[in-house]
Amino acid sequence: MTTAKLFSLQGTELKSIPLPEQFDEEVNQDLIKRAVLALRQGLRQRYGAFEEAGKRASAKLSKRRRKYRGSYGKGISRVSRKIMWKRGSQFGWEGAFSPGTKGGRKAHPPKPEKNFAVKINKKERRKAIRSAIAATALRDLVSVRHKFSRQVPIVLESKFESLNKTKQVKDLLLKIGFEDELKRINDKKIRAGRGKSRNRKYRIKRGPLIIVSGKCLLEKASRNLQGIETSFVENLNAEILAPGTIPGRLVIWSEDAIKKMEKEKLFTNHQVGKEEKKK
Repeated sequence: MTTAKLFSLQGTELKSIPLPEQFDEEVNQDLIKRAVLALRQGLRQRYGAFEEAGKRASAKLSKRRRKYRGSYGKGISRVSRKIMWKRGSQFGWEGAFSPGTKGGRKAHPPKPEKNFAVKINKKERRKAIRSAIAATALRDLVSVRHKFSRQVPIVLESKFESLNKTKQVKDLLLKIGFEDELKRINDKKIRAGRGKSRNRKYRIKRGPLIIVSGKCLLEKASRNLQGIETSFVENLNAEILAPGTIPGRLVIWSEDAIKKMEKEKLFTNHQVGKEEKKK
């Protein structure tokens, strides 16, 4: 059984607590990657051509023999055309409507009804989340992208969720040895390329993830710290825990979040359902 040290709001060690079974899962990077990519595919925005694009020209042309305004026997290709001028039974045509003609429709345009979502088995998805949770407790993986001095995982006492000032959260992070990490995520760079004019001008580094048991004051207090994210324990997914499909994110757990995950057996095959919670 994995254990972790419980810290107070002053940064001092209170005691050692056992961690739930979710932390004992084997880290499977391939499974985590599959779950993250499935999530991203589901977020992909649908797109497609306008249904009437290229079809609005009056370009009906018969291919029957001896048909007035027909193309049969004219020595021209049998392509839908629109009339630009006429003189008796003579017509000046321009190709229209058909693919390959100026202003014509596309042969196989992208269709907005296409669904990009990728399905993943429920047990497979939960196992990927457990695997990503277990990776947050391995210092070798977490230290690849983050700078910190304490042993992971970091668990703070229940009072942590009652902090209501951004300064209080920042001071606490400094007390538990996150000074280098805060410097690292404070660096903001201008993106190279076209994205600058598409509402994503800056690139910001991913910092620590704060996991709480439910709606609390801490959620709003930590919002103004660049690079730091907050999540409810029941809303965790593979992408939050392993950004970019790479496991090993620096996570700060509240004591209540750990208790809730253990009590409700979150992300296990015996997870407590919504109906059972109401009882």
